[in-house]
Amino acid sequence: MSSHILSLPRIFLRSPFVTQKGLVIVAALAPLLAGAALAPLQLKSVSVELPESTRTFTGPGAEVVNNNCLACHSAGMVLQQPPLSKAVWGKIVHKMIATFKAPVAPEDVAPIVDYLAKGRH
Repeated sequence: MSSHILSLPRIFLRSPFVTQKGLVIVAALAPLLAGAALAPLQLKSVSVELPESTRTFTGPGAEVVNNNCLACHSAGMVLQQPPLSKAVWGKIVHKMIATFKAPVAPEDVAPIVDYLAKGRH
């Protein structure tokens, strides 16, 4: 066996989740992984053209949706969503705020959800 196995803590070697075969694989890959970490990193500039869209939401309540949602989403993308309930749109909007840090003011959440749930887009 490789010396890499001997350097592992004893508690790791006694784990019921670690088999001798698994340790052999880890030991065999360790030098390759270490070498890969030393390989030079090459960064390349790329240019990406995004599609332009001038489409906006229309009708009563559209202004708050245009002001908040179009910063990240095209109206076309939102319009392709199936009809969703107010509860589902609420979860989606809250996910955008909590997970993706969408800068939506608390007072704008309910009007956005109402607009999207009514399907007036």
